[in-house]
Amino acid sequence: MANIKSAKKRIKVTLVRTERNKAIRSKVKTAIKKVESAVAASDKQLAQANLKNAVVEITKAASKGVYHKNNASRKVARLSKAVDSINA
Repeated sequence: MANIKSAKKRIKVTLVRTERNKAIRSKVKTAIKKVESAVAASDKQLAQANLKNAVVEITKAASKGVYHKNNASRKVARLSKAVDSINA
């Protein structure tokens, strides 16, 4: 355990940020799974609706630094491609 005051604070801050990042990552994963399940069911309307929500969640995560912008962009592109592939 740390003895220095600033080190103790860093530990606390790290724990808080870790929890926040986990929650954001979980939201993104859930949104992605919803899109993928709609694509698997070939439900284009539901997939497009879920895609909109997923893009918002991914963009928020990228803006908060949870995901790198290129990683976020790649996720959005792959989901969009999957949704577009329905009845193509």
